[in-house]
Amino acid sequence: MNRTVAVGADHLGFELKEVLRRHLEEQGYEVRDFGVHDTTPIDYPDVAGEVAKAIRRGEFDRAVLVCGTGAGMAIAANKVPGVRAVAANDPYTAERARKSNDAQVITMGSRVVTPTIAVHLLDLWLASEFEGGGSTEKVRKIGELERQHHLETA
Repeated sequence: MNRTVAVGADHLGFELKEVLRRHLEEQGYEVRDFGVHDTTPIDYPDVAGEVAKAIRRGEFDRAVLVCGTGAGMAIAANKVPGVRAVAANDPYTAERARKSNDAQVITMGSRVVTPTIAVHLLDLWLASEFEGGGSTEKVRKIGELERQHHLETA
């Protein structure tokens, strides 16, 4: 796995993003911070879109996004074709997001998890790799749904 990780947050996720960014750097990851850089209000789709587009371009293998619940960031990031983002506010989901869903993006909610739990979830997710097997066909079908929708709306 590439040791470069993208991070981003809206104003509600700023403080937790900072905790996760510092943790990644302490673990030897190179981090590109897409913001926000303070608590000035910003709409989460703006940040999620930029991070997801960078994933799609292949600039990063993995990214972390934080908002109030993690749900909004996941929804926005998943609008970019080829990106699989999972809101993971518990250990099982964080681990399976990679192992079963091959998610390149994990999202978390600053109003849902504590910083200690968020660091634990991030570590679980980073340590996990796609297992393939029966999940390979499911991930392929997700990509096919994207392609079908793109052709229908083009």
